[in-house]
Amino acid sequence: MASAEHPLPHEDEVRGYLESCRNWGRWGPDDSAGTINLITPEKRRRAASLVRSGRAVSLAYPLNTTGGPGNWNPAQHFVRAGSDAAVDYIGILFHGYATTHVDALCHIFWEGRMWNGKPASDVTMVGAKSGAVDAWSNGITTRGVLLDIPRLRGTESVTVGDPVRGWELEAAAEKQGVALEPGDAVVVYSGRQAYYRAHPEHTPGMAPQPGLHADTAPVLKAHDAAILVWDMMDARPAGYAMFDATRTAGGPVHVLAIVFMGLPLLDNAHLEPLAAACAEEGRWEFLLTVNPLHVRGGTGSPVNPVAVF
Repeated sequence: MASAEHPLPHEDEVRGYLESCRNWGRWGPDDSAGTINLITPEKRRRAASLVRSGRAVSLAYPLNTTGGPGNWNPAQHFVRAGSDAAVDYIGILFHGYATTHVDALCHIFWEGRMWNGKPASDVTMVGAKSGAVDAWSNGITTRGVLLDIPRLRGTESVTVGDPVRGWELEAAAEKQGVALEPGDAVVVYSGRQAYYRAHPEHTPGMAPQPGLHADTAPVLKAHDAAILVWDMMDARPAGYAMFDATRTAGGPVHVLAIVFMGLPLLDNAHLEPLAAACAEEGRWEFLLTVNPLHVRGGTGSPVNPVAVF
C-alpha cells in the first residue's frame, strides 16, 4: 500500500535491488542450493519442536486436468484399469499459474545470466548444469511463518493496484506476534481465491494481477528467508519499465529472488486453508515440509507442501 509514510520506490531505487539483493558467491562459485543453505540441521531440529497439536494442512492445489485461459499448463492424467490392478500416467508442464510447484534457481534469467552469475546457456534441452532442483533432493524442512496480508489490512484479499509492500511483511509479522528468522519459509497469503471469486473477469497470470511489489525482495533478503511460499505471486503490471518489458518472465520478485538472491519460490500455494488453520490454532508458525521430485537438471518440480502444527 502506498502512502506518504510508505511511498513507492523510484525506478532507480528498484534497479539498485539487483545489487543489494545479490547473493552470488555467498555459498561458493558453484552453488546450486541458494538460500536453502540457510536451513541448517539445528534449524530443522528447532522447526520440528514446533509440532504440538499434530494438525497437518496441505498447501497444494489438486493437479489441474482442464485447459483454458484460467488454467495454464494443465496436467494429463490417464488411468489404465485391468482385471487385477490399475496404473496411472501423469504428464505435466508445471510452471505457470495452475499447479503448486517450486521454482529451481535455473528457471529465470536476467540479461543472459542466472543464479550465481552462471550463463543461461547452462540450461539445455537435456537439463541444467547448475541451479537445478536436484540440489534440494534431501527435501526442504524448516520453520514456516504465515504472513496474512488480508488480516493485516482488514480485507478479503489484496487487490489490483494495491500490491503487497515490503513494509507490510514486517507489519504482519509484528501484528501476529512472530519474528522472521534466518532460514524461515516466509509464507505470504494474499487471498487469491477470494480475489478471483470476486473478480471473475480477471485471469490468473494475466495483467492486471494482484500480488507482491518489487520492494518485498529486499525485506526477504534482510531477514535471510530460505524460501518464499505465495499464492498470488508478482503484481502486474509491476510499474517499472525494466520489469514490464515483454522480455521479463515471472516479474520483479521472480527475477530478484531466483536470479540474484538464490531464493526458491513455491508458486501457486493453496493458502486459504492454512490461513484458517493458523487463526484456529492461534499461531502463525509451524513445521513446513517441501519435497521436490528428484529430477536431475530440472527447472523445478510439482510439490505437495505440508504444514504441521
